[in-house]
Formats: sequence, C-alpha cells, structure tokens
Amino acid sequence: MITAYLAADGFEAELAEELRRAGLGLVMRPPHGQLVITEAAPVDAAWAINTWFDAEELPVASIGDAARQLRDRQRNWCGYAALHRGRAELVTAKLPHVSGRALALGEDPPRAPLGSWTMLAADRILVAGRCSSPFPNGRPALQERRDGPPSRAYLKLWEALLRIGHRPGPGDRCVDLGASPGGWTWLLSELGASVLAVDKAPLDAGVAARRGVAWRGESAFGLQPAEVQDDGPVTWVFSDIACYPDRLLPLVERWRALEPSPNLVFTVKFQGPTDHDVTDRLRAVAGASLFHLFHNKHELTLAIVDPPA
Repeated sequence: MITAYLAADGFEAELAEELRRAGLGLVMRPPHGQLVITEAAPVDAAWAINTWFDAEELPVASIGDAARQLRDRQRNWCGYAALHRGRAELVTAKLPHVSGRALALGEDPPRAPLGSWTMLAADRILVAGRCSSPFPNGRPALQERRDGPPSRAYLKLWEALLRIGHRPGPGDRCVDLGASPGGWTWLLSELGASVLAVDKAPLDAGVAARRGVAWRGESAFGLQPAEVQDDGPVTWVFSDIACYPDRLLPLVERWRALEPSPNLVFTVKFQGPTDHDVTDRLRAVAGASLFHLFHNKHELTLAIVDPPA
C-alpha cells in the first residue's frame, strides 16, 4: 500500500516529524518535493495539506500514454510537479480541464472526485484517485471580499468551514474569542449567525455596527461560558487567539463542557518551535480533528464539530 502526504508550504519538517512520531519512519521514501511517500496505510497527518490514498506507481511509455492511463481511471486530475515539470505540463494539457473557479461565500466545495498525480521519473508516475482535499493540491480558490472584512483573517475561517463541511447560519449563536478587529465575526455575521465577540480591544466600527453582532471588552480566558448562556444556548465557539498552544487545552475543555455542547473551531498558534507534544494532546480530545489549512501560517486548526442533523 502506498500513501502520500503533501506538506503545507514551508512545513515539510513538521510533516516528516509527525509521520515519524506516528511510526512511519522506516517506510518513508526520500522527499519528493513537498510530497512524502510512504509504504503504509494512511495515518492522521495534521501537517499534510492533502493526503493521497491508495496510490499506485504506473510505468508510462510516453506523455500520451500517461494522459491516457489517467483518463482511463477518472476524469478529474491535478498534477503535482516536483520533477520533470515540462513533461508534467504536457501531460496536463492532454487531460480534461478542471475548473478553477473561485467559490463564493456560502458555496459548497466541489463534489466530483479530484485525483492527484506526479511524475516520479520520465517513465513513471504516481497516481491516487482519492485524496483528502477536493481542491487542487489542497489550495482552495475563494472569492475575496473587499467591502466588509477588516482583514484577510476571515479566509482562514472560511476555509476551515469548507474543510469540516458544516457552517453556522441563521438561528445559530456564536462566540468569537479574541475577535478584534473582527474578521471572523464579520464572516459569521455574513453567514447569518448572531455573534458575541470577546476581546479587550474593540471591533472595527463597520463590524461592530452589523446586525446581530455584540461585543464584550474582556479577556477570552477570563470569560466563563455560563455567563453567556442567559440569551440562549451557544451553538458555535471560535478562537483565533495568539497564545501558547498549551493554554488552549483548558479553554477547549471549558467551552466543551457546556450543555448542550457547542461546536468548536480554534486556531492553534505556535509561538516558537512546533510543539508536537501539545499537538498530540489536542488531537486526543474526544471528537477532535486537527489540520493545516492553506491559509494557516505556523499554526493548525482544531475542530470539534458534531455533524449537521
């Protein structure tokens, strides 16, 4: 069995260490650009922006033969060109076009399977018809909004909601911890949810004036969840706080203890070297998933989300 993991830009070392900690050190091939190829069943790899499942090595006699073998398997493919870029481009030109249209806010990700492939040598390719991301090499195209959000931070939350396949909307009550200047609050409001933004710093004036947005000027770590339940149950809690990762676990546990338990989406920001021990502890939280987004920097996203009814 072959599984391949595409590292997020600049985080190849984090992915390699994560896979070694998962016991794959002896079955990892030498890096193929940002792609780590293993001779093993897949493991949960947070630092992989895209995981290739059930990959196959195929001999190819020519550029046309490579394209034919890919077309015979399925329609939609995305190439990753670590080597032989010119040949890879010629193969891609012979494959059906895959739309790169940017998604509008509220749109769902593509449903059609998108396979991945790469040229290991001039006469050999690695292909995987099933991957973890529906986007080319894990990079979603989003229609950016210039007319409301006070920063581009909202793109990270938008991508996270696409990744988990669930998002708040009308009737949802959200808490946004560490909200200022309000990029995440703006996005949640734009989706139709009501939002309590918590931060010592005020929100951007345009965000603060939006319908359904309220602000509490206090520390996200000092706020007790029970204090915000008077106006109804909280269904989602979000956090993009810049803090050491080991401070997040008590915060996660505090909000998850609410009844009924809300959905949580938290950014895990590393303030220095990547702390893999903390990552493992967060991953062990019941129901948690941990992943790196295209719009993440030196950070991961933690989601604890119940599937939609």
